[in-house]
Amino acid sequence: MEEQIAQDSTPIFQRIKDYLVGEIASGRWKEGDLVPSEQALVRQFGVSRMTVNRAVRELTAEGALVRRQGSGTYVAPQKYQATLVEIRNIADEIRARGRIHRSQLLLLRAETAGDDLALEFELETGVQLFHSIIVHFENDVPIQVEDRWVNPACAPRYLEQDFAAITPNEHLMAAAPLQGATYGIEAQPAPGEVAAMLAIAPDAPCLVLHRRTTSGGRVASVATMWHPGHLARFTGSVQ
Repeated sequence: MEEQIAQDSTPIFQRIKDYLVGEIASGRWKEGDLVPSEQALVRQFGVSRMTVNRAVRELTAEGALVRRQGSGTYVAPQKYQATLVEIRNIADEIRARGRIHRSQLLLLRAETAGDDLALEFELETGVQLFHSIIVHFENDVPIQVEDRWVNPACAPRYLEQDFAAITPNEHLMAAAPLQGATYGIEAQPAPGEVAAMLAIAPDAPCLVLHRRTTSGGRVASVATMWHPGHLARFTGSVQ
């Protein structure tokens, strides 16, 4: 097999990496599964221990594998990713990864805006805004708490929606087509109520995305989205 691998222009260690990643991507190896030992991979591919070690070491550094001293090498918990530059529907992102999305609606009502929130919406203090809190799940693992405020002038039927069937993003994209958005992201410890929703320990690290969208010259929505720090990463590109 070593001769067959050497005939390929791809470096031998990279072919081993591709094999390991392929087993994970196909679902044959799942999160937490023990992967073959380096010695087993040496026998399987007919290459040196050093070559196999490089492949495993690089995949560990890249977060695909995790080594446990005295136990072996395992498939690492897979981090989901969310786009920053492009605003996408979280349900679509989860389905694109071949996984199942569901959501749990915890709050949906009209509330009076305080000073800070009214300022963010560029409205007078005391106006009525729509407020929703939804937990999004990926394969039954909670990955996001979405705390969203919506301008009724932009989406007057927001409170009538079935957010088990659609996401707030889907409704707002139809009711208040996106004009622009600003966002910020920071690391914060999870408050007790957020930790409970995400099934993590209180004060566990979270990545928090705060995003404000505009439509038709108005601020349409302000959303704060909490993500467990050990599961999330954000990606984006600039053309």
